[in-house]
Amino acid sequence: MISIEKNADTNFTAIRAIAKEVWPIAYGTILSEIQLDYMMEMMYSIDSLQLQANSKNHHFILAKENGDTLGFASFELNYSETKKTKIHKIYILSTQQGKGIGKKLIDYIHTEAKNHLQEALLLNVNKYNSAQDFYKKLGFCIDYEEVIDIGNGYVMDDYVMEKEL
Repeated sequence: MISIEKNADTNFTAIRAIAKEVWPIAYGTILSEIQLDYMMEMMYSIDSLQLQANSKNHHFILAKENGDTLGFASFELNYSETKKTKIHKIYILSTQQGKGIGKKLIDYIHTEAKNHLQEALLLNVNKYNSAQDFYKKLGFCIDYEEVIDIGNGYVMDDYVMEKEL
């Protein structure tokens, strides 16, 4: 049985391993290898993850089964001082996708958001990432497009999707 647990590992070992496995598959046809490497370091170095958790109030959760971590997500309540919860990350091992793990992670975040009197969930998804179909099935709608400069001459070309609670 799959359980959702708060991350307690300050080195983010399982999270980093999953990101390293999933990112090249999810973004390999969308982004260059150089940009992938840059973004992995920018978002998934131990220092970056600790900053996200400790200074930016990102909550990291793990989907586990029989002691193995199969996926993870991170979210932020009251994003930009609104009554919205932003899902910053959600990734499932490629061998575990299609088993409902992503939905379980989103359901957990949904419950946490409702418990904190949030009005909506929102997330960014790359315009060319097929994961947007998954989010649409869960009731998210494209709200607007956003291009974010992430440095080094790179941008994230995203849709912002939202779901009212």
